[in-house]
Amino acid sequence: MNTFLAQNPIFTVVEEANQRLVTNGEFVAEASALWICFFTFILSMFLCLYLTPIVIEAAIRYDIVDRPDGRLKTHKKPTAYLGGISIYLAFLFSLALTIKFSEVVLGLLLSGTIVILLGIIDDMRALGPKLKLVGQSIAVFVLIKSGIHIKVVFLPQAVCLLLTYIWLMATINAFNIIDVMDGLSTGVGVIASLVLFVVAVINGRPMIAVITVALSGAMTGFLRQNFAPAKIYLGDAGSMFLGLMLGSLAMVGSYTEGNMLGFLAPAVILGVPIFDTMLVMYIRWRRGDAVIYGSPDHFALRLRKWRLTTRQTVLVSYGGGFVLGCMGLAMMLSTYWPVTLGILGFIIFAGLFSGYLLKKIDMTL
Repeated sequence: MNTFLAQNPIFTVVEEANQRLVTNGEFVAEASALWICFFTFILSMFLCLYLTPIVIEAAIRYDIVDRPDGRLKTHKKPTAYLGGISIYLAFLFSLALTIKFSEVVLGLLLSGTIVILLGIIDDMRALGPKLKLVGQSIAVFVLIKSGIHIKVVFLPQAVCLLLTYIWLMATINAFNIIDVMDGLSTGVGVIASLVLFVVAVINGRPMIAVITVALSGAMTGFLRQNFAPAKIYLGDAGSMFLGLMLGSLAMVGSYTEGNMLGFLAPAVILGVPIFDTMLVMYIRWRRGDAVIYGSPDHFALRLRKWRLTTRQTVLVSYGGGFVLGCMGLAMMLSTYWPVTLGILGFIIFAGLFSGYLLKKIDMTL
């Protein structure tokens, strides 16, 4: 089996592309490497398109569904859970056919597997919030042990590891929190992963580029059944898996060659779920409610309560994710720090102002 993998031309192309990177962070835009990325995206997308109806049938047969409750869950009929399984399998199979499983890739997949299993148990309503946080922490520990963590030269390693833990726990739960509307978390994840693909190209990291397109392809295929009206939901398994993968892929990029403020670019690229998390936590805290329990305080639910339809709300969120992704790339590429500071200031002002307006929407009626 190892001999076959070593002789497989797909593996050879990616490995040779990794060996021909230049030291200035410029990507060697060879047609072969770009074709591998395109092939991986298409393969992952069609695998997910094939697998998702099978998962829907299995979830309905074994009654693993999300039932309306008239409060937070307002969909009209029980909808299949376990969408994360089809994304995970499409992601895994497409990577198995395109890249070698290095220690980093194995660490990424192992931690992702832990989160998927954790989410499946939670989707079966057999896991409390505290145990879920423990399981997430174990997945993050496995990822760090494989060598994937924040690396900042002027910070002690202990601080970098602590920042890694905080960042990954934040992204895992941010994508879990934002998954309150058909196609919202998945579509925002597609946009973020494509932006991270551009980051990988700029950084000259073909293997990371292939991983990002494998993830975006799987999410694109899943969106076919997840967009409104959704036939299947991500569930905790899918949303947490996306949060872990995107948080990890955002973390391994290089953002500070142009200016030191570029290290904030990953938070901007994943700004939509991070904004929703901060908004929800703030409103619940002001009300005196526990931040770990559900409530109709999400920006998407507030926009829909205001005057937008579900599809309009989701498309507005996609637009916000795209704009923030472009701003994150601009922060990364800018060599003039006042420009980066101006972009950051605008994002902070826009976030605070949007939060103020959203908080004024009455959600009690």
